[in-house]
Amino acid sequence: MEGLPVRLVIALVVGVASLSVMLNMISGVQGLAVTELDARPTPEVTTPGEQELSVTVVDPDGRPVAGATVVVAGDTARLDGVATARTGANGTATVAVAPTLGPNREQGTLSISIKPPAGGQYEDRRGNTRVLVVAE
Repeated sequence: MEGLPVRLVIALVVGVASLSVMLNMISGVQGLAVTELDARPTPEVTTPGEQELSVTVVDPDGRPVAGATVVVAGDTARLDGVATARTGANGTATVAVAPTLGPNREQGTLSISIKPPAGGQYEDRRGNTRVLVVAE
């Protein structure tokens, strides 16, 4: 580097350092990625009245996710409040619900949302499968 102008040497050193920082940031992007969760309720179609729903929380590869909180709320079918449960090691939570339908309604739906486990890299931004409630 002897004989090169000082400004060129400084630009070269700064450029190499900047490239190193950018490459480290790019390799760390994988660690910042989040995984979308999905809910698989059983049954997907039910009737009004007291019952239990089993909801399995899975990642995009279909693997169960333990420690997530499942929240079932009324949508076009009604619930008194919301029902919650936490998934076990098998990724399944059992939620007690008692849906009702409004006057002159033949069907309605219950919505399901997922609160990811703490400390994980999960999220629940997309809509989940809704439970259909149909009159008997």
